[in-house]
Amino acid sequence: MISPQYRWIWLLVISFFFYMCSSPVYVVFLLASILVTYFSGVLIGKVNHGSGSKTRKKAIAALSLVINIGVLITFKYLKFFSDLLSFAGINAIAGEYRFILPIGISFYTFQSLSYTLDVYRGDVEPEYHLGKYALFVSFFPTLISGPIQKSKDFLKKIDEVHSFDYDRVRRGILLMLWGYFEKMVVADRLGVLVNTVFNNPAQYHGLDSILAVLFYTFQIYCDFAGYSNISLGVAETLGFHLSANFQQPYFSKSIQEFWRRWHISLGTWFRDYLYFPLGGSRCSKLRHYLNLLIVFTVCGLWHGASLTFLFWGILHGFYQIVGLLLKPVKREVQDRLGFQNSSRGYTMLQTAATFVLVSFAWVFFRADTMENAFLMIGNMFQFDRSSLWDGSIFNLGLTQPEFIAAILGIFIVILVDILTTHLDLRNVLIGSNTMVRWTVYLAAVLILIIFGTYGSEYSAQSFIYFQF
Repeated sequence: MISPQYRWIWLLVISFFFYMCSSPVYVVFLLASILVTYFSGVLIGKVNHGSGSKTRKKAIAALSLVINIGVLITFKYLKFFSDLLSFAGINAIAGEYRFILPIGISFYTFQSLSYTLDVYRGDVEPEYHLGKYALFVSFFPTLISGPIQKSKDFLKKIDEVHSFDYDRVRRGILLMLWGYFEKMVVADRLGVLVNTVFNNPAQYHGLDSILAVLFYTFQIYCDFAGYSNISLGVAETLGFHLSANFQQPYFSKSIQEFWRRWHISLGTWFRDYLYFPLGGSRCSKLRHYLNLLIVFTVCGLWHGASLTFLFWGILHGFYQIVGLLLKPVKREVQDRLGFQNSSRGYTMLQTAATFVLVSFAWVFFRADTMENAFLMIGNMFQFDRSSLWDGSIFNLGLTQPEFIAAILGIFIVILVDILTTHLDLRNVLIGSNTMVRWTVYLAAVLILIIFGTYGSEYSAQSFIYFQF
């Protein structure tokens, strides 16, 4: 048992070892981000306590932002911006260079910048212990793909004393098992069909294209939610209770609600550090709409340096703007037709409409180019009814048993999401008798072994959000 006084050392060593296993050279940029934001926090803290001017404080914060965002832009966006300038007829020598994106750079950059901004605004006191601050930025369960943590929530957990708690460890392991199920049994299996169609969109039409879009809708959810659950489960076994990243997003009744349930930590980051500083909704309507469009444009670019991600973000911004513009019309239609907001039928209609809009937007998120995205959309409407019964859907990379397993996987994910809105399933299981518990444990392991997509028949698929 490691003393709580020295536990942070062990966790920090493990975190850096974990990162260096995948990207040993680029650990220098992780260290740079840690050192720049740590010292900027210390210096800003001195100003907050009366040692320096506000101008100096702004300069320190600006320098931290410029260095961190500059590194991110260099590795992630230099080629993209260079191509845009070249398209506009402006020669950009940077277009000749390509950099390998350091894994997790978008996540740890945002996490470290949130600390600088919180100290600048006086929301938190600076952390003077460099080792503990380094652990906050590099904590291995969240380092690669989040959830993005806030310093005021995480740093105080480092010094908490945690004795071994059997129930806490079980809860963490159960969450990890569910994450592995989402990733290995559902997401990676769906990905086989998705890759088949999206990689050759001109060859597939009608039902094939529709299935690929629907499968991707659940693939990206299960892939990212799976990683988040594994991350949260690992952290929980270590005594760290981290903020959740998903809350049944496909049950949302509007795009606005969807973004309160999807990638919650990123949505919170953009709300607190971009949307609110821009003025949020406490401004004119036109300015409010512009703020939404700016936030979602940046959100799209955060996900990837390509026109498809940019368009995906802008599309979600327009979704919200149109939703706000149509609110009066929506109320009038409701009144005339006698719809009640709380009625089950109306709620289902809202949820279905939101799901369709989100799924449509995912086409641009997944497509390699804008041309392929529009080709996919056009092909979805070239429907051949014979594909419903001629068995051609089993020629998209998944055999009939594999296809059925994929559908069952989606059904199980939906069922669990429904149940978790009313119950804490982990508490229910832990509170069950020994026979029930161990039957579920063994069944879960067997399902992963039997139905998990690994081995010679499958190519290993990394988590989708690793590329961001």
